[in-house]
Amino acid sequence: MDTVGWWSLVRFAHVAGAALWVGGQLALSLVILPLARRLLPPDAKDRFTAQAGRRFGLLTGALFLPVQLGTGWAMAWHRGVTWASLAEPGYGRTLATKLGLFVLVMLAAAAHGVAHAKGRTELARSLAVVSLAGSLSVVLLATALPAT
Repeated sequence: MDTVGWWSLVRFAHVAGAALWVGGQLALSLVILPLARRLLPPDAKDRFTAQAGRRFGLLTGALFLPVQLGTGWAMAWHRGVTWASLAEPGYGRTLATKLGLFVLVMLAAAAHGVAHAKGRTELARSLAVVSLAGSLSVVLLATALPAT
């Protein structure tokens, strides 16, 4: 595979990982959880939503994060990004904002899991909304970055 093909594959893996993460959040929030609330008895709904959340969390930790971090680092290296360049206008600041927001989204998602496990339903729901809105914002910022 030539160099251009390799970097296209790296970028594809990065975009596919982001699509899986954000698409999974949207599918859970807009389709699966509302149906579970409406169609399942309370005890079955609680078990189902807890298991769906755990599975999505495991998928995030085992697949999404490693792919995003590895491909993101590779694309930044390929583009010649340095710590200093993250403060420069344009690409650098946009990438720095995207990275900072990504960290906040991951913290909100982790806090959502903790709140849910502790039975703090309203806090968990609020953190899920924050995580989803932040994830969509990360994708929006990613569209402002030129292809690597």
